[in-house]
Amino acid sequence: MSKTIVLGAGIVGLSCAYYLIQAGKTVAIVDPSPEGDKASFGNAAGFAVTECIPAGVPGLLFKLPKLLLDPLGPLFLKPTHVPAMYPWLLEFQRSSSKRRVLEIAPALAALNDRTYKDFAPILRDLEYERHVHNKGCLVLYNDRSSFEKDRFSWDLKAKHGVKFEQLNAHEVRELEPDIGPRKQFGVLQTDWSHISSPKQLMDRFLNWVKDQGTEIIRETAVALEHSERDVSVRLGNGEALTADDVVVATGAWSKSLANSIGDKCLLESERGYNTTFKTPGISLSRELLFAEEMFAVTPINEGLRVGGAAEFAGLKAPPNYERSRALAKLASRMLPKLQTDTGDQWMGHRSATPDSLPVIGSSPKVRGVHYAFGHGHLGLTQGPATGRLIADLVLRREPIVDVRPYGIERFT
Repeated sequence: MSKTIVLGAGIVGLSCAYYLIQAGKTVAIVDPSPEGDKASFGNAAGFAVTECIPAGVPGLLFKLPKLLLDPLGPLFLKPTHVPAMYPWLLEFQRSSSKRRVLEIAPALAALNDRTYKDFAPILRDLEYERHVHNKGCLVLYNDRSSFEKDRFSWDLKAKHGVKFEQLNAHEVRELEPDIGPRKQFGVLQTDWSHISSPKQLMDRFLNWVKDQGTEIIRETAVALEHSERDVSVRLGNGEALTADDVVVATGAWSKSLANSIGDKCLLESERGYNTTFKTPGISLSRELLFAEEMFAVTPINEGLRVGGAAEFAGLKAPPNYERSRALAKLASRMLPKLQTDTGDQWMGHRSATPDSLPVIGSSPKVRGVHYAFGHGHLGLTQGPATGRLIADLVLRREPIVDVRPYGIERFT
């Protein structure tokens, strides 16, 4: 029986393993800390199926100077890291044109449209269906004029089937009474859901994979190697593992593995921060997104999670938890009754491409190598669809969606 090695035990890697196991493949997973505190554990818990707009949109470049002037604002580029990420930034600028955004949006929507269908068997097997809360997501603006500034994005969402309802200040507080007076306009995205606990989901998922007899190899993959017959993974301890197929699902750490076989990609670690307040003193029914301030608040089992920020400082810089504290202060201004005394801080590495599209597909250089990374803020949302696609590629089946927009070849 042929063997497939999946590199990475986050939501994307486990989803790939799931669909390969369902197809009868023998799977091994390589991850130095499969139960570790990766992005899949610390995310905002949302099935963000409405988010088909890339991070870069027309007009954003004019806002960047203001965003970057605040060292604890929603966006930060570490000055010493800017030279290394210059090619990424250049491509981000190109991808922010109206023409390019109109090309990217349908590719994001194609993955998001499969979220519930491809998550359904996973949730069933994990006995996690009752922990998915179909309450929608409430996007909050200072006023209607602020919403109108985002009209391009909302119109594009509507074009791709996203349903939403515009709410006045009274209607906003009918849904969520604890929202303070600063926000006078809201948009309810009705198809969005959130889960009870990303960590709980991931723990169950890993245990399910183990129960299927999957080998878990607690090592770091440092390079890919290949021969005419197979592919090998070189580990940090010097050993090599050989397989018919290898899936690279190592998130922000995937670039060096692709480079090791000559596949070039533009990938950065977009570091996100959050604080989970165990006794928040308020009660929310659904996830909130604060549009101008660029942060999210989600009710989960562990408490109330306040998260956001996009910090580009590379993979090795230590966390700056002043960002978490700044987000908590901001949240307390928007939610005046929020108690911020007891909270657990967290920082994680999102894998970000300049065009906001994940890298999904087979290597053009080495047969048997497949890529599944670069999902940015949408790993939880797009993980299962990515797993289905990777299984299609490994089994040489017709993919469930056209994978060409996600190919690594776009960076050459």
